[in-house]
Amino acid sequence: MEHPRSPLSEPYLPIEPILSGNLPPGFDSTTCRSVYVGNIHPQVTEILLQEIFSSTGALEGCKLIRKEKSSYGFVDYFDRRCAALAIVTLNGRHVWSAYQVNWAYASSQREDTSGHFNIFVGDLSPEVTDATLFSCFSVYSTCSDARVMWDQKTGRSRGFGFVSFRSQQEAQSAINDMNGKWLGSRQIRCNWAAKGAGTDDKQSSDSKSVVELTNGTSDDGQEKTSEDAPGNNPQYTTVYVGNLAPEVTSVDLHRHFHSLGAGVIEDVRIQRDKGFGFIRYSSHAEAARAIQFGNARVLFGKPLKCSWGSKPTPPGTSSSPLPPPVANVNVNANPNPIVGGFSAAELAAYERQMALSKMGVFKL
Repeated sequence: MEHPRSPLSEPYLPIEPILSGNLPPGFDSTTCRSVYVGNIHPQVTEILLQEIFSSTGALEGCKLIRKEKSSYGFVDYFDRRCAALAIVTLNGRHVWSAYQVNWAYASSQREDTSGHFNIFVGDLSPEVTDATLFSCFSVYSTCSDARVMWDQKTGRSRGFGFVSFRSQQEAQSAINDMNGKWLGSRQIRCNWAAKGAGTDDKQSSDSKSVVELTNGTSDDGQEKTSEDAPGNNPQYTTVYVGNLAPEVTSVDLHRHFHSLGAGVIEDVRIQRDKGFGFIRYSSHAEAARAIQFGNARVLFGKPLKCSWGSKPTPPGTSSSPLPPPVANVNVNANPNPIVGGFSAAELAAYERQMALSKMGVFKL
């Protein structure tokens, strides 16, 4: 039996779509002749779906699976090259909604990532796809999936996505290493994702609700459960600030974070030789806001990397707010200067509190 002639004539240039991060690790597409079509609008019929996808070649079969909000389907081609052409040319095609087209595979081929560790990646440039995002993070051996969130009506990127890892330690490393790095035309923001984020049903969630700022591993190297993670533990009130310029002082760091208005700062200290510091806030929620507001902010020419401190604030730790930082002044030139509303005595108290912090009066 002769099949209808494919639009791909001989000789031809090979057309091969870039493998998406949504495909199972090690997926071999060389023998695949079927494509998956997602985000199909309820008004699309199976006949219309067949008509659209037959534009790239003769079909062996077409099946539409209807769902209440967004249906999906599978299209089988006689010629694998026609299937590849469909992925290249029809992915993102807008027919009441933007199609998501990729190689089809059996569910048993895909790794279950429900128990994996998801990180949120924000500030994605419009050209970043699932494949681009996966390629960026696949330098980490336990990276298992990557998904960009798309607007189902416009077919455009919503500017954020999720990356999954089998190892929590590697996920934390990815957050530390990749935050502030350039991907495409923008610097990306990386942090832990909220519980359940990164799954398909999160496509319709509000981007404001997907970021839950937490940290990574416990001191003994064991992976923490999500319940033990700093983002879920109110005893964590300290912010780790990395990538500090050598000239940054504790006063500079205090002034910088005070300007963010995240909350009441109780202590600040830095290790200038190692390029990082810590800021303790009066509450867990304030520290979370400081991480969100301070991440990737530039201080002395370098973007800061913010996450949770490695240990919770010990119970009974003295809670006394630092005075707001003020401009540098010479208190010896005037025995009673008033700067920014603070007297020399108040400034001296501030310096004493900073000194106590450097002596390690409390444990961050």
